[in-house]
Amino acid sequence: MQNKILIVDDDVNICELLRLYLEKDGFDTVVANDGEQAVQFAAKYTPDLILLDIMLPKLDGWQVCREIRKTSDVPIIMLTAKGETFDKILGLELGADDYVSKPFDTKEVVARIKAVLRRTQEKDKPDKISEVRYDKLRINLTNYELEVNGKVVDTPPKELELIYHLASNPNRVYTRDQLLDEVWGFDYYGDSRTVDVHVKRLREKLEGVSTEWSLKTVWGVGYKFEVK
Repeated sequence: MQNKILIVDDDVNICELLRLYLEKDGFDTVVANDGEQAVQFAAKYTPDLILLDIMLPKLDGWQVCREIRKTSDVPIIMLTAKGETFDKILGLELGADDYVSKPFDTKEVVARIKAVLRRTQEKDKPDKISEVRYDKLRINLTNYELEVNGKVVDTPPKELELIYHLASNPNRVYTRDQLLDEVWGFDYYGDSRTVDVHVKRLREKLEGVSTEWSLKTVWGVGYKFEVK
């Protein structure tokens, strides 16, 4: 069954461009050009994911996100020309799942949609518990929980997905490009050092917790979750 995507933007050209790319990739699409229509269509068509612009007539993207979140946990990717940290934080607090800043590469938007759908649909499988355990460490991808020394540590989703992926394949070495493709779900349109940043943050949470495992750098190659 095709995934249905609700595209919300007051720019008709952007909507048409996204619609063409998404339908070419096998998605079903619905288009709304203002905030009120977006809320109505979200209820009427029950899309699998919403691409939501912030600057909209009638209701802005923030208001639309608030309204939809009252009744639905449908994945939302925010589209915006704004790049301020405040906007990103507000979007995440309101329940957005990802962010794409304009101008964007349409192929990247499609790849992000696939990554978010894959992540959320995996979470929705009730019979499968995605969890790995090691000494003083529990990584649960079903509930998105990282437990260190018996305490749940607040961890952003992408950091948790990264450590889960590495820990699920102990002692296997991954290049940065492999991690971007397999964890982020697409060839990242930016600096591959984004992996380094996430690993650094994970190390701050995990360094020295146990002598039985560690998050290792393989110089000139990438990273691995080493189990002794």
